[in-house]
Amino acid sequence: MSYSKNSEMRITSKGQVTIPVGLRQRLGLLPNTEVVFEELDDGALIRPALSFRDLMSKRLRSARGVATTGRTTDEIMQLTRGAKNR
Repeated sequence: MSYSKNSEMRITSKGQVTIPVGLRQRLGLLPNTEVVFEELDDGALIRPALSFRDLMSKRLRSARGVATTGRTTDEIMQLTRGAKNR
């Protein structure tokens, strides 16, 4: 299904709506992105709970220290560059 600014979507019996892929990409609504619904007089507004910058900062914080190898930076660089003396 293609996306246009006036796309109509159906709400399921569980209250779910599929957000068109083009709109998700344009707004940066990635899987597991938390959103906020704001009630307006004539409808509702959906937006990311965090700004893109805040979201990226949160993801970087959660990844910090995950890729520990027990090696020093110099050892990793030697492996990366294909150390000549092994």
